[in-house]
Amino acid sequence: MSEGSAARHLPYTWDDYRSWDDDRRWEIIGGEAYAMSPAPTTRHQKIHTELVRQMANHFAAHPCQTFSAPTDVKLSDRDVVQPDILVVCDPKQIRPTHIEGPPALVIEILSPSTGQRDRVVKMDLYARAGVREVWLVTPFPQSVEVFVLDGATYRRAAAYDQTGSLASPTFEGLTIDLVPVFDFPLEPGEEPPVAMEPPGRYRAAAPP
Repeated sequence: MSEGSAARHLPYTWDDYRSWDDDRRWEIIGGEAYAMSPAPTTRHQKIHTELVRQMANHFAAHPCQTFSAPTDVKLSDRDVVQPDILVVCDPKQIRPTHIEGPPALVIEILSPSTGQRDRVVKMDLYARAGVREVWLVTPFPQSVEVFVLDGATYRRAAAYDQTGSLASPTFEGLTIDLVPVFDFPLEPGEEPPVAMEPPGRYRAAAPP
């Protein structure tokens, strides 16, 4: 998509999106075009690959299917996104070129350049579209936040660190071992978070 086309075609639609022939990846939300972040880091790819592996193993004997970016998800004529990972349980949604309508589960691996948009703009879009479960994965400090659709908004159902085992609240039996998901070396200057006791915690007196 050229700079000129950006000035001529607001709001963008699915047909506009399908006509773009440049090499950059785009999403459109509310008719506005958003450039995707540059090529993912190796850390992002490590997390992505391990999550897809575990989820694909779980859904191998299940009617739901796991898809990975770049997969177009058309939520409306003016909302087209490419989540990092998604699960679709209705085979009628799976088209040759894209997924039509809201996935049952979406996973976004946050990056500094897109984290705010993922947390605010895309979460609002997913809620309006009816995505029933969303995971937000933070590479460092390592964490996964699990959100469940509760009415018109999301409720944070659970949060996990790099040592835990994640259990989906809406997919029975779907558990993810987070140790291999976050199994990568820390960069210089990064330190693993240290759990500290809150001040004022009661301690029993030591025996005499």
